[in-house]
Amino acid sequence: MNKLKGILLGTGASLVAASGVQAADLPVKAKPVEYVKVCSLYGAGFWYVPGTDTCLKIGSYIREQVEWNAGAGAAVIGLGANDQASAGRMDRTDTSQLSIRTRAAISVDLRTQTEYGTLRSYLQGGFETNAQNGSAPKNDEVYFNRGFIQFAGLTAGRIRSFFDVLTFSPFTYEKGSRLSGDDGSKGTWGIAYTAQFGSGFSATLSLEDGGSSSQGNSAGQNSSRAHLVTDLSMTSQFGLGTTSYDNEGWKIPDIIAALRVDQAWGFAQIAAALHDASGGYYQTGGTALASGIAVNGHPQDKYGYAVIGGFQLNDVFGLKGDQLGIEADYTTGAAGYATMATGPFQLYGSGNSAAFGWITDGVFTTGSAIELTTVWGINGYAQHFWSPKWRTSLYGGYIEIDYDKSAKTMMCGAAIGGTVAAPVGVAMTAVSNCNPDFGWWQIGSRTQWNPHPDIGIGVDVLWTHINTAFAGTATLAANGARPAGVYAIQNEDLVTVMFRIQRNFLP
Repeated sequence: MNKLKGILLGTGASLVAASGVQAADLPVKAKPVEYVKVCSLYGAGFWYVPGTDTCLKIGSYIREQVEWNAGAGAAVIGLGANDQASAGRMDRTDTSQLSIRTRAAISVDLRTQTEYGTLRSYLQGGFETNAQNGSAPKNDEVYFNRGFIQFAGLTAGRIRSFFDVLTFSPFTYEKGSRLSGDDGSKGTWGIAYTAQFGSGFSATLSLEDGGSSSQGNSAGQNSSRAHLVTDLSMTSQFGLGTTSYDNEGWKIPDIIAALRVDQAWGFAQIAAALHDASGGYYQTGGTALASGIAVNGHPQDKYGYAVIGGFQLNDVFGLKGDQLGIEADYTTGAAGYATMATGPFQLYGSGNSAAFGWITDGVFTTGSAIELTTVWGINGYAQHFWSPKWRTSLYGGYIEIDYDKSAKTMMCGAAIGGTVAAPVGVAMTAVSNCNPDFGWWQIGSRTQWNPHPDIGIGVDVLWTHINTAFAGTATLAANGARPAGVYAIQNEDLVTVMFRIQRNFLP
């Protein structure tokens, strides 16, 4: 019996061992796979992040752009930025008329439904390479133009300003358009609340960046609306590549209020902004900023303002896809709300001729108050679709800069024939007509072919006409490769041509 029991136990152990080996050889059953599901709440391209109720869209674009008489992404040379103004000397060594930019961008859009509405975060940035962009080449740059959170009516982060109405980006390749202050191409810091009233009506109150570049160097001007107060008692004013402004440090944000309506026919908006335009310290004897300068005192704080109104119409005259947009703005002491082309203007023509001008929020000199500058403009666009694959836009407008009588006296002195107090990158003496008021016209047209909805290939031609300050004659010092001598200060014209090919994916 004991022998039989041993045989049975041994046989059972062998079977158990054999079954264990076979079980080890069998494949382990995989856990259920969480397949990605389409999120249809927010349009094409969104999908649910596995394991969450958050919808995600990843977009991108790659752009190649070639420019003639423009740079830094199609900013017209000579107009309103230190590097572009120096290119306006229009000589063999200071000016690169050909410019090339390659840009690659990526965007991430996250949205989640909550009991308070949609929680959204959005990020956009990328990389770019510029070749001869009107001054020194700038290669392999990283840029960031959007990064914000939206929740329960709040928007906070790097945004498009709620002051801006029209955007020229869908209608021209020119950088942001110097015809408006729309900062959409680069964005600005802001915290805003928007109240929705139904039927497309809304109101927004926004606190935005109007002075983080309070020291006013050229690099800082590109980061916000900027703070642009000129101290005419300083020895260097509007010298290209040098500090040009004497501002008080940033102490309050700009305050924006906007009313808007969005309907199937298009949209309309009115908005107003309050902007700090306070100066730094008075100078004595033409001295530069130095330790102890505070003993000289300073001008009383000043605040500027801006107002704007505009609209866009869709399917104009019953033509599917056609659009028409018009806006007008008026600013006092807040030039960056009227145009992105803040800073010095200089454009040389054939022979000894040139056009000059500059834009500031205001000017002052030792012992004086700040005299605020008025900048106003009107601009617009129209676009027609010849077919689903071909479109042509026409765009343009006018900007004018006006200085009051006190500002002109500070700039020009008591008598004609003297030295201008704020030369534009070049010493200007024996001026026959000292009047710093000026303006410019721009008219352009872009035609684009979209062989596929995700790719666009087009050409943009733009004419710029500067109504110069100081029309007459003046003796100019040497300016780059331009020799010293007597020059005719007169209106100048420039034609800019831009070619672009761009591939979009879920923009």
